[in-house]
Amino acid sequence: MKDIENRSDIERLVNTFYKDLLEIEGMKPVFAGLDFETHVPRIVHFWSFVLLDEQGYTTNVFDKHLRLPIHLHQFDEWLTTFTATVDKLFSGEKAEMAKQRATVLSYTFKSKWEKLRPEK
Repeated sequence: MKDIENRSDIERLVNTFYKDLLEIEGMKPVFAGLDFETHVPRIVHFWSFVLLDEQGYTTNVFDKHLRLPIHLHQFDEWLTTFTATVDKLFSGEKAEMAKQRATVLSYTFKSKWEKLRPEK
């Protein structure tokens, strides 16, 4: 398997990831009503910024998720699916970096989520 090398690879990763994630029944409500034609290019831009050092991404990722119907445990599902998708498609330094950054992102989201939206 090859490593993540360019934006086309990231598009493949993101599209495959969402396809896999939406097969999980418990994740479907989070994405109900989401305009994927608008969302996917933004996520590709985010991961291109993170992995390929592309300039221009300035959106606060956490703030964009605050109003979604996400439960704390779903961050673990997101991470598991993302990691599995990377492993299914790629191998190498950037692939490992993608999984590491996703782990940090999930941890950060969960930490902030607990403070701002404690589940009862």
